[in-house]
Amino acid sequence: MQLIHALFVAALLACLALAHPGEKHNPAHLKREIAAQKAWAAHGKRALNTCARSESARALQARSIKRRELKTRELREKLAQSGKSHARRNANELSKWESTVHNKTGAYSSYDPAAVFNGEPSCILAPVITDGPYYIWGEYVRQNVVEEAYSQGVPMHVEIQYIDVNTCEPLPDLFVDIWQANATGVYSGISEQGNYAADGWNSTYLRGIQPTDKDGVAVFDTIFPGHYSGRATHTHLLVHSNATLLPNGTLLVNTGSITHNGQLFFNEKLRSAVEAASPYNTNTIEVTSNAEDMWAKQQASSQYDPFVDYAYIGDDISDGLFVWKQIGINSTADYINNSYYAIAGYIQEDGGFENTGAHSFSAGPSK
Repeated sequence: MQLIHALFVAALLACLALAHPGEKHNPAHLKREIAAQKAWAAHGKRALNTCARSESARALQARSIKRRELKTRELREKLAQSGKSHARRNANELSKWESTVHNKTGAYSSYDPAAVFNGEPSCILAPVITDGPYYIWGEYVRQNVVEEAYSQGVPMHVEIQYIDVNTCEPLPDLFVDIWQANATGVYSGISEQGNYAADGWNSTYLRGIQPTDKDGVAVFDTIFPGHYSGRATHTHLLVHSNATLLPNGTLLVNTGSITHNGQLFFNEKLRSAVEAASPYNTNTIEVTSNAEDMWAKQQASSQYDPFVDYAYIGDDISDGLFVWKQIGINSTADYINNSYYAIAGYIQEDGGFENTGAHSFSAGPSK
């Protein structure tokens, strides 16, 4: 069994290396990391269960339900269209989360908003996983990360809410980085084997940063991400605390702490529906399922549902999606020296350039 497990981990790492050239993880270190994450998840769940029913936590949940309801209504009113039926989620393993109905699309005259837009406090703890080799420092603080070129796809309004696992209190004044592949599986800001973006290191599409508000909420307007070789469809998130915002709308290089590093996943039913639409249907790369993805499986446990909840904005998926996730994190953590945190490059006023340290942390740009 030990040999089989070792071969399985080695195979996963080999697949990951093909998907993300330059991303390497030592199997023994990875095993220790997984064990540590499981221990932290168990601790976090106990902490969340302790504070989840406090008066302030219940008030926060009520505000979240109302905010998501109003946002969905606002998005739908723009299209002047109605939605469809909804169902609650209630499972707790990857296969069960996958089969659970995350689609919260509903007709407003017939549903209970609390059943649709609630985020279960006991199922929000996200373990820290790799940021991959495509993280770029220096992106602009902007809500809308869709650009004119290379950003065609299904519109997706994303709401991410961060709370402290020990207190269930919201975490304001964080800066949240978002980045993802476009509909055909290409990341901006990178020009290397496996990912040659048009405009290379100077490109910025589908990347941006937003601060969290008093309720710990950051919102982005993007598109549903495309897939590429060896990875399930996902969106990256990275949280900065105590970072310095510059007058030009970017963060001062390598300031503050990296409080969380995670990825959002999408269930196969939603992914299949999106990829039947243009331009996703022009992507000929073989799809990697959530079950085949090593990082999706790391994030799934009885403590964490790795899939976003979502609602169709209109009658057709091409009209867009509203997706949301509530994430519990350790507000005092700092992963800036963690092996999972890597800077591939920097974008500055004079353009983008590769980090000379390849896919490892460095003290800052060389120019």
